[in-house]
Amino acid sequence: MKKTGGLKLMQEINQYIILKTIREKGPISRSDIAKMTKLSPTTVTSAVNGLLNEGIVTVGGIGESSGGRKPVYVEFAPDSKYIIGVSITNSCIGIGKVNMDAQVKEKKMYPGDFQKSANAISYTLDRISDYIAECEDLSLCLGISIITPGIVDAKKGIIRNNAKLHLTNVPLKEMAEERFGLKVWIDNDANAIALAENKYGKYGSRKNLIYIQMGDGIGSGIVFEDSIFRGSHGGAGEFGHISIDKNGILCECGNRGCLENYVSWPSIYNRILDHLEKGSPTTMVSHKNSKTLDISQNDFLKALHQNDELAISVLEEPVEYMANGIVSLVNLFNPDVILIGWGSLDKDSYFITRVREKVKELAFDIFTDGLEIQPTTLGGDFQLKGAASVALEEIFEVPL
Repeated sequence: MKKTGGLKLMQEINQYIILKTIREKGPISRSDIAKMTKLSPTTVTSAVNGLLNEGIVTVGGIGESSGGRKPVYVEFAPDSKYIIGVSITNSCIGIGKVNMDAQVKEKKMYPGDFQKSANAISYTLDRISDYIAECEDLSLCLGISIITPGIVDAKKGIIRNNAKLHLTNVPLKEMAEERFGLKVWIDNDANAIALAENKYGKYGSRKNLIYIQMGDGIGSGIVFEDSIFRGSHGGAGEFGHISIDKNGILCECGNRGCLENYVSWPSIYNRILDHLEKGSPTTMVSHKNSKTLDISQNDFLKALHQNDELAISVLEEPVEYMANGIVSLVNLFNPDVILIGWGSLDKDSYFITRVREKVKELAFDIFTDGLEIQPTTLGGDFQLKGAASVALEEIFEVPL
């Protein structure tokens, strides 16, 4: 909402309070809104009429009379408008239409090897353009929300650094707004998904939450007292660049022994190849791909869900590394819950179970008392839900 002053600001604050009440309590009558918010019936009626005109709220039925007029219920209409969510990873782009409850209504995936691309940003903007060309009614679009790995200045809309995609100080928000004529938000992917978990996930009641993003790299988003902790330059949560071996593998960031070089998908893929070269037992993974060695993350995670022998063997050391890294987070931040997102990993598996066991073994007992370590609770569309959450956080924020 736009920030103004005086009477206008008061009206915006009242509208925010009323909309929040409708979103959380609807269907609800105007009189009940007035009672709950302690605002005057006139104020409530005026605000509700404005929301009805915008289409954000709709009539939700007629109640029973208690002696006077039958109450008319109103309710939030999350499908009345939408956000174009965009998730950039180091290997593909996901673009989808997401409603005002962060529910993904449709999506498209655009695979591409960005690390070999001359200009990953141009490719991204072209794919967004392709998607927008197929949208029927852009008047209902609230804007485009883009999330990406790396250090992101969310306030200014600038990708400060993404080593894998070779991006430095890219003003993506400005570039996208100029090209598409729509409002644009941009944020770090792990921060965005942590926010989505806090607002729309199973553990939304927890004030201190850490989300860990696995895949091509490793990152984390930190929710501290219900707010994203970003750091002074937007770089808080670069979990994958904790050094676990000063003489270890040289990282793209310039340091040695960074955690992501031991637990990210490229590292795990190389471990699979090593196991196969050493003659590991033929399993579902090795049997399917023994000739081409074309093993995707989805292949591997599917095998892991089925307790595949090779998949479990490959993860023995990465589990140790990840657990030790998480222990540092637990001892530093003492969170209520840690959630891990990695492709289709949406339930307990060998990986989650073993990480949980190792963390509880290694961290301070007082910090692990009640601590939950679980896969993401947002389902398979967690990245696009994260993208939408960035926009929704601003759209529905209190105008102060």
